[in-house]
Amino acid sequence: MIRTARPDDVPAILGLIRELADYEHALDEVVVTEADLTATLFGPDPAVFAHVAEPDGAGSGVAGLALWFVNYSTWTGRPGLYLEDLYVTPGGRRSGLGRALLAELARLCVERGYARLDWAVLDWNAPALKFYAALGAEPLDTWRLHRLSGPALEALAAEAPG
Repeated sequence: MIRTARPDDVPAILGLIRELADYEHALDEVVVTEADLTATLFGPDPAVFAHVAEPDGAGSGVAGLALWFVNYSTWTGRPGLYLEDLYVTPGGRRSGLGRALLAELARLCVERGYARLDWAVLDWNAPALKFYAALGAEPLDTWRLHRLSGPALEALAAEAPG
């Protein structure tokens, strides 16, 4: 069962985020709290959205997560959906939960007239790369992800007028 996340899912969502970070060898980088997630997912102006997978239906426990936000393509003139995190617990893998979560996001894109569904994947994550390829996803080899954070972000912000 795939459904929109609810406030009472926040502890499970945080647990899945931590499991994903551990899998990606970056658990020490996770600083998000339940309060942060509650505010960004369920506050008056949500910045992100989430869908969860419960393999055996309501009340069976959350075993998968798709956390996403709306982006925009200036070339198409239409919004899109950016998948920040997709994670299924080891026990839920190979059961169709990941595909079902992505299918739900694809359905939202089509229903809302979004131009595309984008995400990033680590280049060493062979199982994920194989899974995405099987869905028909195309790697964008000519694009490189960039990030400003921490001191570099603060230094550039200090240059802003006003």
